[in-house]
Amino acid sequence: MSDLFSKSRDLLSQWKGKNYVFGRGVMPELGKMAAGFGKKALVVCNTTYMKPVADAVVDSLNKAGVSLAGGVIVPDAGPNAPRVDVYRIETYVLHHKPDVIIAVGGGSTIDACKAANFLATLGKDVSPEIDHWFGTGIVSEALKKTGAKLCPLIAVQTSASSGAHLTKYSNITDPVIGQKKLVVDDGITPLCALFDYDVTASMPIPVTIDGALDSIAHCFEVFSGLPANAPKEKYDLAAALTEAAVELTVRYAPRVIKDPKDMEAREAIGMSTDLGGYAIMVGGTHGPHMTSFSLVDLTGHGTACGLMNPYYAVFFAPAIEKQIRLVGNILKKYGYISENIDSLSGKDLGLAFARGMTAFSKAIGAPVTLKDLPKWNDSYVDKILTAAKDPQLEMKLKNMPIPMNASVVDEYMGPIIRAAVSGDFSLIKLMAS
Repeated sequence: MSDLFSKSRDLLSQWKGKNYVFGRGVMPELGKMAAGFGKKALVVCNTTYMKPVADAVVDSLNKAGVSLAGGVIVPDAGPNAPRVDVYRIETYVLHHKPDVIIAVGGGSTIDACKAANFLATLGKDVSPEIDHWFGTGIVSEALKKTGAKLCPLIAVQTSASSGAHLTKYSNITDPVIGQKKLVVDDGITPLCALFDYDVTASMPIPVTIDGALDSIAHCFEVFSGLPANAPKEKYDLAAALTEAAVELTVRYAPRVIKDPKDMEAREAIGMSTDLGGYAIMVGGTHGPHMTSFSLVDLTGHGTACGLMNPYYAVFFAPAIEKQIRLVGNILKKYGYISENIDSLSGKDLGLAFARGMTAFSKAIGAPVTLKDLPKWNDSYVDKILTAAKDPQLEMKLKNMPIPMNASVVDEYMGPIIRAAVSGDFSLIKLMAS
């Protein structure tokens, strides 16, 4: 599989160049990276179960002559980046005025640091409330208007997951209502990033499963969501990212579940999630991601997306046959689809593909219906459909391979969600052409 690894590394290197350091054993390079921005770094990191990582970060910084702003490591963010953690991290930025912020953790910590950074910079002149910033391009517009500049942010990824260290997205949660919302802005993309794949060996298996499914979701949703008139270069790039990421995941995720210390498999899943991060900078995600925002108190983000993708794929199948065949043939190669999908079309193609995706999820121990989720109850159906009509999530409806608007959410998305509750694909209602 060296060709697959080489292809994946080349894709990432061509994208980020010297601004992204990735691979095994690369953590010592962080200090030199940080020193390029100054001598005082605000480090946000867990110091209990991730203490070895925090120690390695501090050691690398010390060797490069970079000190901790305030003399302490700031505690990281909780799962799904609760807004209270954003405000807490913001206070450290305001009090210690670092030369650089270093977010060390998974997607939640990195997303919280992105948000804390722009709030600390723009809160006084625009709005200190996170709700103001949900949507697309609002941060960049404010930076241009005020002339302000964000503090440089280095993202040190520790979990094969969301690709947050490479992207323009910040997902923030209001735990009171159990709803996640999204900031989308090129201006908040970390200036530099580092991912030492060796660190992921300590990650729990559920986190690994979540990341593997998130990688597939990122690539497949972007690839399937490209408009029919997308430039060939963009289509070819999305296809290359999807093909590499899906094969890395489908081949290696079962291995890492069986043996969490299989470092070749860990590296494969790390690269796969990085390719997923690249994908969501090429295009947008859609239905499964939107649905996942309403499930933050039930399961991990990637798991929610992975669970929902087969059901949305059946609905979208008539519009995305080419994309389904590319991914479906990878699933077939590794024994998850028995049918000849090249001979199928429309809903029949979607059903075969959905069964293959479900078989893969079962193989790695992931849930395949909403009722499989602990604490699931049917009130979430209304919650999901209500959230889908929120104007702040309208981009997800528009990004769908078969675009929707709020007026048809109940008629067409409702059956998709109910199918996902029971596992009965026959409930899904196709939209008339």
